[in-house]
Amino acid sequence: MLIKPGRSSGNLIDRRGGRGGRGGRVGLGLGGLVVVLIAAFFGLPVDQFLGGGGAATGPVETTPSAPQDEASQVVDAVLASTEDVWGALYRQTGDVYPEPNLVLYEGATPTGCGYGQAATGPFYCPSDQTVYLDLSFFRQLAALGARGDFPLAYVIAHEVGHHVQNVEGLLGRSRSNAMSVQTELQADCLAGVWAHYAQDEGGAVTLDDADIEEGISAAAAVGDDRLQERAGGVVRPESFTHGSSRQRAEAFLAGYQGGDYAVCFR
Repeated sequence: MLIKPGRSSGNLIDRRGGRGGRGGRVGLGLGGLVVVLIAAFFGLPVDQFLGGGGAATGPVETTPSAPQDEASQVVDAVLASTEDVWGALYRQTGDVYPEPNLVLYEGATPTGCGYGQAATGPFYCPSDQTVYLDLSFFRQLAALGARGDFPLAYVIAHEVGHHVQNVEGLLGRSRSNAMSVQTELQADCLAGVWAHYAQDEGGAVTLDDADIEEGISAAAAVGDDRLQERAGGVVRPESFTHGSSRQRAEAFLAGYQGGDYAVCFR
């Protein structure tokens, strides 16, 4: 994945090094299932990984700013690319794409959905239309078998996919496992749609076939079946919340190969 000079998103908020306030709980993100499965397997109290927590001190950054280091420059470029792609797709239907914010943080941060912690992985909060990302997650993702630098872009595009779902009124309809799997696979498909156009648009993010293979690898690495196997347990499809490795990879490919986001809503 090649990052070229381009416009700044204008929607990146960098809270790294800062602290937040007290909050409630947040839902599991892309990486949260990893921690929860491992915690449950070793008999640890799962609740400690899912929000709450004590008070913290210090200011909380809420104003978007230009990226200041290489990591934030990459995140900013990918976020800007998702804005370009979804902005163009929405304009084709006569609508305006409401761009989400993306907060970079370390450890924990307040959110519109409660008190977010890095242990839950990257997540999207519908209440404040913001993606929350602690970059330490990508060390966990690499340990699970995701290759290269494209998984960062895949994760951002997946969480932005949840934002598109929210804009379309598709989030929060049900808390059943089956509906959760459908929601996550749809976000994987929407991430594939972004990759389809990002590869062709010649913007700040340049993708090649190797990047797409890395995206497929990242999607497969966080399949419920693979995570349950790594946690030492029996694979139980009825307990899936994100989909199997094969389902996740196929969903990403479905969006990527066609570039038609309508396929993701079927």
